[in-house]
Amino acid sequence: MSADDELPRADQAEGAPHPRETLRLIGQDAAERDFLTAYNSDRLHHGWLLTGPQGVGKATLAWRIARFLLATPPAEEGLFGAPPPPGTLDIDPDHPVSHRVQALAEPGLAPITRSYDDKGKLRSQIVVDDIRKLNRFFGLSATDGGRRVVIVDAADDMNVSAANALLKMLEEPPARTTILLISHQPSRLLPTIRSRCRTLRLGPLSAPDMEAALAQSGVELPRNMDNLSALAGGSVGAALRLINLGGLKIYAELVQILDSMPRLDRQRAMALAEAAAQRGAAERFELLLSLTEMALARLARTGATGAPPAPEAAPQEAAMLSRLSPDPRKARAWADLAAEVTARARHGQAVNLDPAALVLDTVFKMQETASRWGSKPPAAYVAPEDS
Repeated sequence: MSADDELPRADQAEGAPHPRETLRLIGQDAAERDFLTAYNSDRLHHGWLLTGPQGVGKATLAWRIARFLLATPPAEEGLFGAPPPPGTLDIDPDHPVSHRVQALAEPGLAPITRSYDDKGKLRSQIVVDDIRKLNRFFGLSATDGGRRVVIVDAADDMNVSAANALLKMLEEPPARTTILLISHQPSRLLPTIRSRCRTLRLGPLSAPDMEAALAQSGVELPRNMDNLSALAGGSVGAALRLINLGGLKIYAELVQILDSMPRLDRQRAMALAEAAAQRGAAERFELLLSLTEMALARLARTGATGAPPAPEAAPQEAAMLSRLSPDPRKARAWADLAAEVTARARHGQAVNLDPAALVLDTVFKMQETASRWGSKPPAAYVAPEDS
């Protein structure tokens, strides 16, 4: 294994296999069918924009398409006519292309993602030099007459210069080249890039599909998949992050703290704040902020719709949501607080405010909102088991 292989990759979720290693795509049959229909009808566009929430399989689909295109020869009329059109993107794992793709040794494939700078630090953007490498790729692979595939993951990460360089390639695409752009937020792309690509939309996974996808990734599944499904929103990537960072337990703590309001369980609040301030807990702190925003959003939704979201994201969550947000007026107050808390939290991060102070400030804001209505906490609270 080279030193480069040991560095974290910008296009790989922590704790998950790389998308090129995931041969089976779960829950996105419609997107696969749309691509195959275009391929079989001889309408293979040179640029494809794969969109949808983060973590639903866009990169896995891109690598499946790449293997398929590189391993499938063009249909030709023979003595007995053309062979039947392919009905799947599946390519045998023992196919030479599969082996070369797995080893990142396929000459017809160029993956583009955020690279490392001269100091060994992962860049925050895809820069123009990353895109310009494609000129050499197109030149070296032009002589064999085969297909070429480019995967840009994620296209949202391109800076302006990189985006303009890619736009020129989309405007004058090299022959027999397919460019696959993975985008979590296509609105961030240049309109001219979007207009030169055909879109494949991938949606959130159902709970059974997400469970199957997680099992395929080899992670240990939590005991309560309903809680995970509610928090992950149909995203395998989000589910993996929750599992790896203990997100289910963090959210259960948030629910317990909220359920103690308007009286505040200060001991729990202090413990949550201290955990956020621990050294090396930056990722968990960021997750805590996201989960806090989610809890406030679920409170607002409960009051607006008259019923808590299903399934629960933590034990006893539904009762807490219904008590603290029983009507649209309360829903509006929680929604306003969510916007305020989000702005304050992001500002606090920008000025390096102490994480513990930021967490406590957020909890006190929630207590203030709950106290405004005099909601009574339950007589007794049974702590949930660790998820």
